[in-house]
Amino acid sequence: MKTLVAIVLTAFLAFVLGLFTVLPWWTFVLTSALVAWLLKEKPGASFLAGFAGLFLLWGGLALKINMANESLLASKVAQILPLGGSAVALILLTAVLGGLVSGLAALSGAYLRKP
Repeated sequence: MKTLVAIVLTAFLAFVLGLFTVLPWWTFVLTSALVAWLLKEKPGASFLAGFAGLFLLWGGLALKINMANESLLASKVAQILPLGGSAVALILLTAVLGGLVSGLAALSGAYLRKP
């Protein structure tokens, strides 16, 4: 249950800070570490919660943007990158990168809490 709360809180705080502030895009790193530090989960669970929260958020937002422009932008960017023009691969790559950064930040927050 605590892990589910951490996932939702991580995604919510990252979304709110990204949408309603003028802070840089990487501010979610601080919120991921803070959530892991406050909820006092084990390091492995903290990493998974941070990863899942941002994976779902960034994947969902990338999918929404992709659907809004009928896959035109994602296909062109995927052609520039070595993804073979696959918009789905670009969305997954975006989600995985965001998830890894957030997961490592949550892991750091969990380790900072330990004496």
